[in-house]
Amino acid sequence: QVQLVESGGGLVQAGGSLRLSCAASGSIGLINTMGWYRQAPGKQRELVAAITSAASTNYADSVKGRFTISRNNAKSTVTLQMNSLKPEDTAVYYCNVVTFIKRDYWGQGTQVTVSS
Repeated sequence: QVQLVESGGGLVQAGGSLRLSCAASGSIGLINTMGWYRQAPGKQRELVAAITSAASTNYADSVKGRFTISRNNAKSTVTLQMNSLKPEDTAVYYCNVVTFIKRDYWGQGTQVTVSS
C-alpha cells in the first residue's frame, strides 16, 4: 500500500512561517515529481510548488520568493518551507507524488490558516 503522510500545518499569524513535510511510503516505485497543491474554499486546487527528480523546481507566481520546496530522495520526502505568510495563503495543502510510470498519489491534506 502506498501512503503519503503530511505534517506541519497549523495556524500562524501573517508574516510568520510554517514548514510542511510529506513522507511517501509503501511500494510506490521510482518517484519523478513531488509537489504541493492547495485549495481554498470556493477555489480550484492549484499548484503551489513542484520539484523533479533532477531537482528542477517550479513555483506559483503568488509564492515565488516566499516558499521553498526541497526533497530528500533517500527518505522519499518533500518539504515546503513557507515564509512571509499571507492570509491569502490560507488553504488545505495537499502533497502530490507522480512516479516514472505515471502513477499519481495524493495526501489527505493539511490545513494552513494565516490570520490577519
